[in-house]
Amino acid sequence: MSATDSSSYWGPHGATAVFPAVEADLFVDAVVIGGGMTGATTAYLLKKAGLTVALVERDRCGHGDTGHTSAHLTAITDGRFPELVRSFGRDHAEAIWDAGFAAIAEIARIVEEEHIDCDFTWVPGYLTERFDATDERGAAELQDIAEVTAQSGFDAAFVPAVPTLELAGVRFDGQARFNPITYLSALLQLVAGNGSHVFEQSPVDAVTDDPLTVKVGAHTISTSFVVVATHVPIIGKTNVLKATLLQTDLYPYSSYVLAARIEKGAWPDALIWDLSEPYHYVRLEPHSAHDVVIFGGEDHKTGQVKDTAERPDRLESLLHRFLPEAVVTRAWSGQVIETRDGIPYIGETSPRQFVITGFGGNGITFGTLGALMARDAAMGSPNPWAALFDVGRTRVVQGLWDYLKENKDYPYYMIRDRFAGAQGRSLRAVPAGEGRIIDLRGDRVAASRDAKGRLSVLSPVCPHMGCMVAWNTAESTWDCPCHGSRFSATGDVMSGPAEQGLSVYSRRDVEERS
Repeated sequence: MSATDSSSYWGPHGATAVFPAVEADLFVDAVVIGGGMTGATTAYLLKKAGLTVALVERDRCGHGDTGHTSAHLTAITDGRFPELVRSFGRDHAEAIWDAGFAAIAEIARIVEEEHIDCDFTWVPGYLTERFDATDERGAAELQDIAEVTAQSGFDAAFVPAVPTLELAGVRFDGQARFNPITYLSALLQLVAGNGSHVFEQSPVDAVTDDPLTVKVGAHTISTSFVVVATHVPIIGKTNVLKATLLQTDLYPYSSYVLAARIEKGAWPDALIWDLSEPYHYVRLEPHSAHDVVIFGGEDHKTGQVKDTAERPDRLESLLHRFLPEAVVTRAWSGQVIETRDGIPYIGETSPRQFVITGFGGNGITFGTLGALMARDAAMGSPNPWAALFDVGRTRVVQGLWDYLKENKDYPYYMIRDRFAGAQGRSLRAVPAGEGRIIDLRGDRVAASRDAKGRLSVLSPVCPHMGCMVAWNTAESTWDCPCHGSRFSATGDVMSGPAEQGLSVYSRRDVEERS
């Protein structure tokens, strides 16, 4: 192994501020235990909802698994979409992926609203043939994955050659990357103040009920709601047997990660992972004069492999097959938590105690999802994924999709079509007399042609509440699926509640994006 530094790549690239320890008794509306991405996002959302919050971390915020992540922001689960369909049914599989896309949308919203400079960038994701072997079976499996996934409206397309790798793959749009520590640091700063607190070096000794309190050393934090956002949930005030059963239904895996310096432009800016079991994963971290690839894998059950030192060596050997000139500068390990059925446990383990755990390889996205669900639970608001991820769920949740339809006004469902998949990437793909949503160099547009072939290019965003319009073939109109607004093919309002038409792209705008 050529690397000499065993610390995470993120360590020197935006360390969090130092926060005080708990030094007095206090009362807040909610206590969040755990200062990683999940805990910080939960505390931020609870404070934005109008509650006072205390985030309590036993060590330093971000120094646990958040600081050891590879920071893939992806809605694509470890379990392939066809596997989820077989295990849960198509509606439930779609809901699981919707949850991941909702989390990415929430991160994007927070970054924009709070002006967080964390290098957030939208990138495609690619599932490829095995990095260490190719055969026709891999390509055939990928074609099946692309077909089944696209049937549910997600933007999945088989590609015969992934850029640079030249392996067959499936391209998934709507994924992202960012610097997790600079993002986390910004959230923590937004939590602290105005009656809310961030505490470090403050291990929780006990959570007691009636009244609900969190014991930290000699001090007591009284509260009305507790969120356990530790990697493996502490027992808290849950019945010991019930808590132990939950803990034994979580399966920790160690995963190994390298950071390697490469020439600028030598690797595509995308999230890439392969069909291997366990799979390998890689992403780019651009710099001005060079790039860094973050490459991981070689997972195993924690504590069940004697020679762990060989794992980074294997990764480096495999990396050099594709990037012979890569210089490995860092090698570290992290831990992911798997569950029995491959999706997280998110929900109450006892009244007013909410637990978020079991993210697999989707720690950032499922952690953010858990924060959204915790916020809704604390506020008494319905959440469309509550039954699906509930800690006490059965393998197949009956009637869930009807509940989702009833909650179509949940904020994510107003924008879900932005993540459901464009119908092409070229205006030439729009036939006369039809309309399609097109991805035009990263911008989604509503494009249509009249019977004479004249092209109209509009914003697909309904000005009423921001939903994505859909083409009505029978009427040749753009219709909003959320609240029923209708627009002509040229963008004029035909019926409300929208009061303004769809924004029109000028010819110059279209030419610049074509």
